[in-house]
Amino acid sequence: MLHEYRQEISELKQQNAHFAKIFEKHNELDQKIEDALQGRLPLTDVEIENLKKEKLKLKDEAYHMILEYKKSKAAS
Repeated sequence: MLHEYRQEISELKQQNAHFAKIFEKHNELDQKIEDALQGRLPLTDVEIENLKKEKLKLKDEAYHMILEYKKSKAAS
């Protein structure tokens, strides 16, 4: 997720518990979706789509937190 921000993600995960939780939940959803798509987890198409929407929401939240973090670092 958001590989171009690896440094910021690493720093935020250490400094911000909420960001770390979002990042972890995103990765859990990613794995769950992959398991469902590979047939290892029995989910309906609707359930998979709902997981994808939740994952995207978390990614958006994390992205906004990264941008704010970058802005605060630049202002320092």
